[in-house]
Amino acid sequence: MLRELKIKWITWIDWYNLEKKEIYNVLKEHDFHELDIEACMEENQRARIDSYEDYFFMVLHFPKYIVKTKTYELNEFNIFLKKDLLITFRNFPGIHIDKIFTKYEKQDFYDGEHTVLYSGYILYEIIEAMLEKIFNSINNSKKDINLLEKLVFEKVNYKLINDIMIKKRNIIFLKHMFLPQVSVMRSTESNINKIFKGEIEEYFEDLEDKVLYINDSLNILEEHITSIEDAFKSIVDMNMNYVMKILTFFSALILPLTLITSFYWMNVDLPMQKSTDFVYFLLALSTFVMVILYVIMKKKWKF
Repeated sequence: MLRELKIKWITWIDWYNLEKKEIYNVLKEHDFHELDIEACMEENQRARIDSYEDYFFMVLHFPKYIVKTKTYELNEFNIFLKKDLLITFRNFPGIHIDKIFTKYEKQDFYDGEHTVLYSGYILYEIIEAMLEKIFNSINNSKKDINLLEKLVFEKVNYKLINDIMIKKRNIIFLKHMFLPQVSVMRSTESNINKIFKGEIEEYFEDLEDKVLYINDSLNILEEHITSIEDAFKSIVDMNMNYVMKILTFFSALILPLTLITSFYWMNVDLPMQKSTDFVYFLLALSTFVMVILYVIMKKKWKF
């Protein structure tokens, strides 16, 4: 899908999931550097910003949540910015970008917020909308992790480990995705100042603060989910130890009877072999041994 919008003297071109040939034709028309065009043709570029005299090229990454697998995929944003031109394209569609596009398409904005409309301000709105989406994801992750923590300590359910590992994978994915973008946002601020002479500097300072906050929040979430995973494993180990104690206890109880009966099943003459009272003696002996073992195990193992 390719769409173009004229906003006063600014042109905004936006698309997603285009063929490489179409991408090349659009970018070549605006005389961008050949290396930047080649970079756009490749998938999974690292977060970066390349600055030139009259424009800059930037690659950012935002997550796309896949409901079926409950995991995130990388949604790569490629951005070209000139004073009168903004080009954005990505792998997946997004309602946040659609809302901003519709807003400017309807001219539903107020120049009073900023005396002059800048292409850089539209870019700020786009990045801010995507970061707000991440804030919501982080808040939802906090709620999910708190629920997982509660379930882990209420009752051990071995299906929980799947939820814990998916949540941990998502957090690590987001963390590794956002970490390189901290330096990119810092560089973006200086490049914006070069093009717009400091007119919208404070907006991109705000974005840098938000990216730093997201990065710090993801570090905290990673520590939290790791502690829950460790707690779950500890509880499972304790339950396994308890089961082993039970099995060891019953094995020890049965051992005297097994030993005695193994002798009396042999084809040899043994004392009291034909005495029925001896059976009661064996039962009493076994019970006595069981009691002694129970007392020892309770004292040593706190059974």
